[in-house]
Amino acid sequence: MIWIGLAIVLVTFWLIYKNYEARLVLTLSGIVMALIGEFVVHSSTTVEVAVDAFIKQFVNGGLVPTITTVIGFGYVMTYTKCSDHLVNALVRPLTKVPLIVVPGTVIITWFLNIVLPSAAGVAAAVGVLLIPALIALRVNPTMAAAAVFAGTWGSVVSPGLMFNPQIATIAYNAKEISSPDAMIVIMQEAFPSFVGAICAALVLGLVCLYTKEGVGSVKGEMQDAEAMKDFKINWVMACVPVLPIFLLVLASEQVGLLSNKAFSVPVCMLIGTAVGMIVGIFHKQNLGEMSKKFCRGAGDGFSDVVILIAAAALFASGMTSIGLTGALVEAMKGSQSVAVFSAAAGPFLMAAISGSGNAAALAFNEAITPHAADFGLTIVQLGAVAQIAAGIGRSMSPVAGAAIILAGIANANPVEMVKRTAIPCVVAVTVVTLLMYMIGN
Repeated sequence: MIWIGLAIVLVTFWLIYKNYEARLVLTLSGIVMALIGEFVVHSSTTVEVAVDAFIKQFVNGGLVPTITTVIGFGYVMTYTKCSDHLVNALVRPLTKVPLIVVPGTVIITWFLNIVLPSAAGVAAAVGVLLIPALIALRVNPTMAAAAVFAGTWGSVVSPGLMFNPQIATIAYNAKEISSPDAMIVIMQEAFPSFVGAICAALVLGLVCLYTKEGVGSVKGEMQDAEAMKDFKINWVMACVPVLPIFLLVLASEQVGLLSNKAFSVPVCMLIGTAVGMIVGIFHKQNLGEMSKKFCRGAGDGFSDVVILIAAAALFASGMTSIGLTGALVEAMKGSQSVAVFSAAAGPFLMAAISGSGNAAALAFNEAITPHAADFGLTIVQLGAVAQIAAGIGRSMSPVAGAAIILAGIANANPVEMVKRTAIPCVVAVTVVTLLMYMIGN
């Protein structure tokens, strides 16, 4: 039965790699394993238990409000153009310091991806501004696109990313942390992730020097990017997208200047949305349309993210039913290094191959992360490594949505982009994994 379960898991991820609907594939695979577990293995984890695990995610009080309000907030920021002002405010200085153009692009994209947690979304928002600016500075177009692409994993430390609330809930249920607050997880993974981002940026800068694709490498007249030069930044609008993050940091347990109960992620996102709407009204934007954008974002968040998490929960329950989870845990118990390596390598490779590591990271966190103590690790350590590895792996996948968008903007080949981001991403995932292990111990 273990081998049958393993075969089902491999087929599941192969189908996801082939771009079959991930929610459907995970759900059907989970049901199949649960049926085998109930009627062949006679497991205590029945089909009813597996379906219940699916349904429970729909009313997960720590997850659903967070995901829906974050994505709703993001839709309002895009509609009001506040995100455009923030992007321009951050990227314009790069045009004045040629040496840091490529590494700076990586870091700026990384930070913006915290505020705009969609990789494809931040690629589009930043790419349409930065890539023409870099090309105008005579940076090789493929390298310009690669520099943006290498920063599209900053969302790993965003409260809006699905994994951080998930890990916080698992850790809270295991009494590892005091509350199911995603900011507790983020504070532990922020430093390793930032160091990993710096390393990725510096390595890509070295790659750029080696390939001679930096500023002035392309023949032509040096000029400022017109889009950057003509855009008038409204600093109030530029500050609105970072307001929720600012409030969440002040309300975190580590800072404690605001009450973390009063200023939860949904509350901060709603405050940011309200401020964004007020700013939008002052700029003659329609309040009703802004409201519709928030509702649309919340609905898309439930459809695209919450149901995916629910499907992963059902899939994990199916793995338990057939005995595969128990076998994996036993195989990993003897070696802490094997557990850490599996958490990083599995989601990383899956993301690099398929363009999305969400399914792999979600399934890993549902099935393996709750047993972190058996490997001498904390739940936050193991879960964070899995989700960060998935985010970094996506940044070296030629079939990722962000890669396709950026390649289109730069008129570049996605495979050529990945040739430039691969080494920085491998370095980043190695650094983050080692730091998460060292800090936690």
